[in-house]
Amino acid sequence: MLSIVFDNIQYLFYKRNRMAITGKILNHVMKKFMKAEVAQNARVQVELPNGDMYDMTDVMLLENAILGDNETHRLVFRCRKSPYNIGKIIGKL
Repeated sequence: MLSIVFDNIQYLFYKRNRMAITGKILNHVMKKFMKAEVAQNARVQVELPNGDMYDMTDVMLLENAILGDNETHRLVFRCRKSPYNIGKIIGKL
């Protein structure tokens, strides 16, 4: 159910020829997820295009050095491979 909200938002951004989700959209989606206690206590991971799952370890707000660019800042999520075997995902909620 919440993944549908994210998919719709993602579709709107790709429809507008944007290549990435903004912090504003990320905040909107995260607020929806954080209403559920299971989401509040869930491990945060990033899935790479090859299917590997990495644990998120850091979130940074960085300033772009390119002058005249309309995207002056970026949110960067740093991650690392989990030292534990977490197991297979059994379903999407």
